[in-house]
Amino acid sequence: MLVSDWGAVTAVGWLLLGLFFACAIVPIVIAWKQRIPISLGIVISLLLCWALQTILSYFVGTAGFLEGALAVSPILQTDITQSHRLLTSAWLHATGYGGGISIAHILGNVLVIALVGIPLEQRLGRHRFLAIYLIGAFAGNIAWWLSHWGEYRMAIGASGAAFGLLGCYLACWPRDEIEFPLILIRKWPVALIALLKLGLEIVQVGMLQTGFTEPTSIANLAHIGGFFACYLVGRPIAKGGPTPLEVRDAGPDAGSLEKGERQERLHKMGSVSSDPWSAAGKELEGGAAQSLEKLRIEGDELETRQAWLEELAEEADCPECGGPLTVEVNDEVARMRCTKSKKHLYWP
Repeated sequence: MLVSDWGAVTAVGWLLLGLFFACAIVPIVIAWKQRIPISLGIVISLLLCWALQTILSYFVGTAGFLEGALAVSPILQTDITQSHRLLTSAWLHATGYGGGISIAHILGNVLVIALVGIPLEQRLGRHRFLAIYLIGAFAGNIAWWLSHWGEYRMAIGASGAAFGLLGCYLACWPRDEIEFPLILIRKWPVALIALLKLGLEIVQVGMLQTGFTEPTSIANLAHIGGFFACYLVGRPIAKGGPTPLEVRDAGPDAGSLEKGERQERLHKMGSVSSDPWSAAGKELEGGAAQSLEKLRIEGDELETRQAWLEELAEEADCPECGGPLTVEVNDEVARMRCTKSKKHLYWP
């Protein structure tokens, strides 16, 4: 049953929605903070949401409630209050309504997200990987909505996001080989996996359009939409990331993710070639000037950057107000700021 009026949702309904969003968000947040691969956090998130759906399907009063409130529904998508469905539906999967259990839908998606997502995340870095995942989910649902304009039926699943990962991987590192179950579970070239999966979807859509097969519950156009959207944006997003495009090496390994994340933090450090004191006409002197020079010479690593910034903060004052300085460290990236206001100094 579609939930089109939020005012009609009961207190129990809001509680279930809160529990669903906790299942969806908490594993990803924990993975982010603990530096666990985001792809694994997403897999756990999807499994928890599916488990909640399955439990609710055993009860007449709650069966189908989450789907009715959160799944893509073409007949409702023109309502701005229903726009969340274009993303939330990617955390819903088919269950065995009425007491049964269906695992094919969720298993197919989490296998792709884990087997393709982990090596892709090692190539992209976590920020870019999460962006690609969300773009795939959103674009896949947009494609399904537009191709089923005005229809009543709903669509659920993370397939658009999963195919988006394949599209991005094909665009950026097609020569990588990753473990994947095609004929056998072994390493296959990414190009082969991606093009084979895409080809099968296109064939299926063609068969449906010509009436060769009966319509199914599989949202093939969502798969294709997610794939091509991420194929198009994959290279621009990956450019400047931790791994050069189309690099030919031994492929992602266990240390690649950590190396990639460190490289991302190095990119965020900022330049110290110019300084706020010179810009304000208040050139540093004595020990402060020496620390600034050392910072420029030796501060090209996270640890040495922080050490020399802390040294400089003790010897220099804010060029704006003359107040004391301190050093903030966020995700291992150190920056100096005025203790009175960041508007006075937040550098580099």
